[in-house]
Amino acid sequence: VGDKVMVLARSGLWQEVVNVPVSQTFPMPEGMSFEEAAALLVNYITAYMILFDFGNLRPNQSVLIHMAAGGVGTAAIQLCKTVENVTIFGTASASKHEVLKESGVAHPIDYRTMDYAEEVRKISPKGVDIVLDPLGGSDTSKAFNLLKPMGKLITYGVANLLTGQKKNLMAMAKTWWNQFSITALQLLHQNKAVCGYHLGYMDEEVELVRSVVAKLVNLYSQGKIKPKIDSVWPFDQVAEAMKQMQEKKNVGKVILVPEAPKEESKKAEN
Repeated sequence: VGDKVMVLARSGLWQEVVNVPVSQTFPMPEGMSFEEAAALLVNYITAYMILFDFGNLRPNQSVLIHMAAGGVGTAAIQLCKTVENVTIFGTASASKHEVLKESGVAHPIDYRTMDYAEEVRKISPKGVDIVLDPLGGSDTSKAFNLLKPMGKLITYGVANLLTGQKKNLMAMAKTWWNQFSITALQLLHQNKAVCGYHLGYMDEEVELVRSVVAKLVNLYSQGKIKPKIDSVWPFDQVAEAMKQMQEKKNVGKVILVPEAPKEESKKAEN
């Protein structure tokens, strides 16, 4: 009781009071703010397991990170920087390219005005070693084709389903129709790997997740990773916070905070 902790839960965290199993709580490291703690677990566990457990990232390799300015994207960039001489390609709108360069992306690509696959090939004709795919649909096929021999594609989302504030049935149908499919025999001839990742279905893997969090806390304590907070919003501005993401304005994590109950505020004032 009284410990400062970070928590993992599949849903239901936009509340003032949350009940979670003790196995899904992790002590916050010294010096970490609550906002950083809220930005750490989901994004960094995802990025870490994709890059290292599935991707087997090693020195001198190359990685393509889609949505490089988002929560998982910024986490992945920082984690790539913990390995020697990794070349990072990152897709994001042009207004975010300077920030991405400063954070370690060698080749930012504006996916809105360019074919990112062509741009990658111009710089690295053979392609890349690892592609992080949160997009789905036809982009997964492009990702697979961009892999070098022994390359790995890790798909962890279907952002192409989301085109705005409302469901777009045409976009959903198109993404579903274009969804990538490959047989084991085809993989055998290609010398490539395809992996799927979803942290939400790791509930039973307590020891595995705990070991990853321990590594992340260690990296944080060494100053090698630091969650990038785009903006912090009170609960009553949740619509504006969502809009910030839907309009792709954020660089880093968008955080929601419950405002202190009025009684506590009064006590603080007294």
